[in-house]
Amino acid sequence: MTRDDLVAAFLARNGYPPGDVEPLAQDASLRRYLRIRGDRPAVLMDAPPPEDVGAFVRIAAVLRNVGLSVPLILAADEVHGLLLEQDLGDDLLSVLLDRGDAPDQLLDGAVDALVVMQREAPTAGLPAWDASAMAATAAATLFDWWWPARYGESAPQAARDDVAAALAAMLEPIAAGPRCFVHRDYFAGNLLRLPQGGIGIIDFQGAALGHPAYDLVSLLQDARRDIPPHCRRRALDRYLAARPELDPRHFLDAFEACAAQRHLRVACQWVRLARRDRRPQYLAHGPRTWHQLAEALTRPAAEPLALALDRWIPQSERGNPPEPVILERVRSGP
Repeated sequence: MTRDDLVAAFLARNGYPPGDVEPLAQDASLRRYLRIRGDRPAVLMDAPPPEDVGAFVRIAAVLRNVGLSVPLILAADEVHGLLLEQDLGDDLLSVLLDRGDAPDQLLDGAVDALVVMQREAPTAGLPAWDASAMAATAAATLFDWWWPARYGESAPQAARDDVAAALAAMLEPIAAGPRCFVHRDYFAGNLLRLPQGGIGIIDFQGAALGHPAYDLVSLLQDARRDIPPHCRRRALDRYLAARPELDPRHFLDAFEACAAQRHLRVACQWVRLARRDRRPQYLAHGPRTWHQLAEALTRPAAEPLALALDRWIPQSERGNPPEPVILERVRSGP
C-alpha cells in the first residue's frame, strides 16, 4: 500500500472524503500537512516513521490541560504516522510579522503564552535539552554537514575537540540554570493569532526539558525573518518582568549562550536540509543566520566559542558553502 493509499484509508475511516484536501506549507521535517475543507474542517499531519505523532498527541494534551491553545486531536494512527487535528487557521505570526502587522502586539502574545508554558507545563518524561545535548547537536551540524560541504573533506579531530570544549564552556550557564518545558522551535512559523484572541501553538512534538532562555531566543532571534531590535528588547523586558523569580544577569548570560549555540546549529542545518533532504530553498536563510551568529559571538557569554571558531574557520569563510557543491549533491543524491 502506498503512502497516498494509507492517507486515503485513514481519512475514509474517519469520515473525510480524500478529495476535499489541499496541501499546506511543509516545514523543515519529513512531515507534510493537508487541509481538509468542508463541513468538518481539519488538518491532516502526514508524518511517516520514524516521525512520532504519538509525541504530538501526548504533548498536546499536556499543553491543553494548562490552558494553552493547541490543536484538538480528532483522530490518530500512531503506527502509520497519521493525525487529524483541529485547524487553527491561517494567521501564522510569520505571515503577520512579514507583512508588518503590529509586531509588538504579536510578540506580547507570544511571550505571554511562553511564560504560561514554562511555568505550568509538566516536564515528566521529556528528553533532556541540556548543555550536553545542545553542544552535541551544534557540533554535529557544523562538522558532519557544513564543514565537508565547505572544505570538501572531513574536519580534523583537533577542530572537533576544540569546538566541543568551547561549546561546553560557553553553555555552563545552561548547565547551572533553571529547567522547564522547552518547545525547541518556538518561533513565528509555529505560532498563530487565533480569531478569538490569544496565541495558538503548533509543532511541539520535539519538546524537551531545558533552559527557559532557549525558546525566547528562538522567538526573538528568528532565523527566517528580521525582527526590529526595539521589538526584541521590548519583548525581552516583558518576559523578564513576568518572571521576577529569574536572576536577570544569569538569565541574560544563558540567553547569549543559547543564541550562539542555536545560530551555529541552524546555520549549518540549512546545509543538511539541502544536501541530505534535497531542500536547497532553505539556504536562502543562510546569510541571515550567519549574520546572527556573528553578532552573537561578540557577546561576552559566547567568548569561548568565538575564540575556537576563530582558530579554525576564518571570518571570510563563514557562510553558505559554494552553491554548485551543494546543488551537485542534491542532484546526484547521497
